[in-house]
Amino acid sequence: MDVAERIRELREDNDKNQSQIAALLNVGQKTYSDYENRRIRIPLESVIILAKYYNVDMNYICGVSNQKLPFPQK
Repeated sequence: MDVAERIRELREDNDKNQSQIAALLNVGQKTYSDYENRRIRIPLESVIILAKYYNVDMNYICGVSNQKLPFPQK
């Protein structure tokens, strides 16, 4: 899986719609849709926000690992 697939999966698993997540990221719904559909790359800062929001580590959200570990705490 890649980032686009993971962010869609996480959004759907958490019963959120694109507009809700777009608001969290302070972008429009179309922009968020473009992230999920690989039309544009999601910025790293947005990936970090989503990883914290969904409480999953960056390796999972980026598709490097299939283990859903919690976001690391400082």
